Amino acid sequence: MLLALDLLGTFAFALNGALTALRVARLDIVGVVTLGMITAIGGGIIRDIMLDSLPPATFSDWRYLTVAASGGLIAFIFGRYLARLNTPINVLDAVGLSLFAVTGATKAIGFGLGPAQAVILGTITAVGGGTMRDVLVGQIPTVLRTGLYAIPALIGATTVAVPTLLAGYTPVAAVGAAALCFGIRMIGLRYSLNAPTSPAAPEMGPDDG
Repeated sequence: MLLALDLLGTFAFALNGALTALRVARLDIVGVVTLGMITAIGGGIIRDIMLDSLPPATFSDWRYLTVAASGGLIAFIFGRYLARLNTPINVLDAVGLSLFAVTGATKAIGFGLGPAQAVILGTITAVGGGTMRDVLVGQIPTVLRTGLYAIPALIGATTVAVPTLLAGYTPVAAVGAAALCFGIRMIGLRYSLNAPTSPAAPEMGPDDG
């Protein structure tokens, strides 16, 4: 089940990442597919390196690279039509975020890490690929500037980590945690909710500083 969730999240992120690349940069097929793949597998690679699980799962299992490349290629071919489907694309992104937060935290626990470390690695798995994508296209990462993005991932990772540590992994806990993360993310999108930000700094006058 973990593998199925991981592959579904990989496809969702690859499609969303490639469509984001098409919106913000005029890239050729190599650029679009590459950014889609980075979005899909970047977070998992960071997680596996931090876990000293080498080579990363995305390199040792051909299915990850195939699914990621397929998502990027579909976005490149049908991007003109898919770009109009803003809501479905946001839903796909929320699906990928939720699944990766859960699988990342669960894998960390499987390596014997504690709850705090598992939550951190689950969140990194969920947001790492999108962060790398945004940096490559010259944008401030979405996770740092707008929307409820990292917070749902943190909550989802926590929700699966605690029951797994107490009673062992169960599909019910995994699905419930993913559903909770997905629900929070979609509520944030529906009502344009953002994480708290610092009050704007006062403007400096000509005699200041």
